[in-house]
Formats: sequence, C-alpha cells, structure tokens
Amino acid sequence: MNRNLKLVINNSSKNVERKYFFERDELKIILNLYAQMVSKGSWKDYGLTISSRQIGFDVFKNSTENAMYKICKNLKPSNKNLKYTVTDSRGKILKNSNNLDSMLRNTNWKKLTG
Repeated sequence: MNRNLKLVINNSSKNVERKYFFERDELKIILNLYAQMVSKGSWKDYGLTISSRQIGFDVFKNSTENAMYKICKNLKPSNKNLKYTVTDSRGKILKNSNNLDSMLRNTNWKKLTG
C-alpha cells in the first residue's frame, strides 16, 4: 500500500494538500462529461488509476476491454500544458491543456469515438 497518496473527499480545508487526487471541481467536470457520454451510449464504465505522478479517469466502452481513453491529471507536469491530458488506450496524448474544463469542452468526442 502506498502511504504517500491520500483520497481527499472534502478539500475545502487550507491544510489539505491537493496534489493527491482530483479536486472536487475537477471531478464534477469529468463526471458531468461521463454522464453525457453514457446517456449517448458512447461510454459504459469507468475506473480510476492513481500513482504518485498521475491520477487517471479511465473510460471504457465495455467493462471487459481496455480503457478507450484516460483523462489524466499530471501531478508533476514537465510543462504547464501537460497538467491535464486525454490519452488513448496505448497512452498516446490526444489532447492536452492546463485547463481541464476547456480541454474537455473542446474535445470532439464523436470524432474520437468514431
């Protein structure tokens, strides 16, 4: 068990380090997108991947397959535009930005899933 990672549920406290998980607003943006894509029938399941360098929200078309996409928050980005990324099942970066909301809003998911 990695004792360096913490799940932060209520991160409104100033004492809490925010680097360990998605913040509440980030998770809300991701889950809103997830709900839209599920209602369209494009996405079926999700999972979370947590490491000391990256938090990933993995998106599945079928729960028995590999993740189609991963929406990542890089905890130690090498450049500010790599703070958030969308990668494919092989880890290729499809989109990247320093703003999660605009990156996800400006992603043509229909084209990616098509």
